[in-house]
Amino acid sequence: MQLDFSALTPLDAYRWLASTVTPRPIAWVSSVSPAGTSNLAPFSFFQVISDAPPTLMVNVNLHGDGSPKDTLRNVQATGELVIQLVSCAQAEAMNASAAQLPHGVSEFERCGIASLASERVGVPRVAGAAVAFECRVAQVLAYPPGAPNCHLIFAEVLLAHVDDAVLNDKGRIDPHKLDLIGRLGGMAYTRTRDSFEMQRP
Repeated sequence: MQLDFSALTPLDAYRWLASTVTPRPIAWVSSVSPAGTSNLAPFSFFQVISDAPPTLMVNVNLHGDGSPKDTLRNVQATGELVIQLVSCAQAEAMNASAAQLPHGVSEFERCGIASLASERVGVPRVAGAAVAFECRVAQVLAYPPGAPNCHLIFAEVLLAHVDDAVLNDKGRIDPHKLDLIGRLGGMAYTRTRDSFEMQRP
């Protein structure tokens, strides 16, 4: 089977990419509007792209009508965000926060998700998140340049909160205790508890 992506509709291209490039980690992004309204939304086009400086990248698509999502509006206005990783225990709350709410409505409040104050940024973080990265915006890049349908947010990590409960006896992350979820195609998710090790040659 071959797929000519130049002949696919954008929806079909998305479906093929999203169902093959898996599992994808989920960035659960909190932000705040200039008016002070908190926002929380998950994005699975997400990755770490640099360790010096420590930088994460989140792809935020535009709405179908071309308008920006609240996450994009907020980070462009304030230059701050917090990126949480999603454990299996928080899967339902993360999914609830994916609902498309009216502009200016807080997912924290609407979905009953508890928050904590951050230390380096003026954005709340998700209470109980095993890992939360406080970030400042390094760059926002519209893509593709000619007719953007998404924006790439490059977020420099300032401070990380890591729950001691997910560490092993050497103070390192235990992936089984971390128990993150990732996106597969369609409505499917996976867990990181199923793992194996190999020594690099």
